[in-house]
Amino acid sequence: MQIPGQAVLLRIYTDDNASVGDRSLRDVIVQRAREARLAGATVLRGNKGFGESARVHEPRPFEFNDNLPIVIEIVDEEARLRAFLPALADLKDIGLMTFEKVEVLRYGGHRAQPHAE
Repeated sequence: MQIPGQAVLLRIYTDDNASVGDRSLRDVIVQRAREARLAGATVLRGNKGFGESARVHEPRPFEFNDNLPIVIEIVDEEARLRAFLPALADLKDIGLMTFEKVEVLRYGGHRAQPHAE
């Protein structure tokens, strides 16, 4: 990825219980993103949410299996993320995927240069 500058944020929505065999879906996606040498991935656990089924996922007292919403964010160049999408095609428990254009201001030790006016 050309750092810093224009990039795309891929968001993948799923839930805690989503799995691929005996592995969590989030672990599989992050591993595949790392193997694809994408710039980075972050897994965020939501406190409450609902998707296509309209079933609300939220913490429930006295239950160990809350099945909370999960969002996986991956940032890289648009072409690299579009090339990565086929690596997700076999994953059934992905609820929603979105792209959003973002401006990377800092990545590791690299900072954006101020724009000349």
